[in-house]
Amino acid sequence: MLRFVLFAAAAASLLPASAALADTPAVSRVEVVIGPDLAAKADKLGQREFDYLARDLKRAVERRLERAGGLTASGGRLRLVIDDAVPNRPTPLQLTSKPGLSMESFGNGGARVSGEYVSADGVSTPIRYRWYETDVWQAQYAATWSDASLAFDRLARRIEDGQFVKD
Repeated sequence: MLRFVLFAAAAASLLPASAALADTPAVSRVEVVIGPDLAAKADKLGQREFDYLARDLKRAVERRLERAGGLTASGGRLRLVIDDAVPNRPTPLQLTSKPGLSMESFGNGGARVSGEYVSADGVSTPIRYRWYETDVWQAQYAATWSDASLAFDRLARRIEDGQFVKD
């Protein structure tokens, strides 16, 4: 066992310290806004839901960047726009405005996000990502924004890896 521990420590010391950070962009600020198409649905979904979605996306991206060492004061700016989000379950506003809905109602959800990453030296890189669940089987166990949250987590992982565009 001691031999394995020593071997693992020696192997880890051979890797350059920056190997894990090679593709992670340096970001000083993450800004998340709601796109005009989604904002037009405020009377159907509720403004409170947009605040939740923006917070969720920002938290997911910042957590990934911080873990990878990409969240730094000298980094660039990451601006993300939530263009579309589909809930798995009815939002509170939908429940009150449509009598036939209940919290037992469910469906597939997901999200579409765009934006740009502007590096510290001014180079702009577009960001596009979308993911919608296609299998309704898991939706019966989901909360209101489970699939949208999963889409945000997947986007955050891609940003951490320096992959900004996936259609």
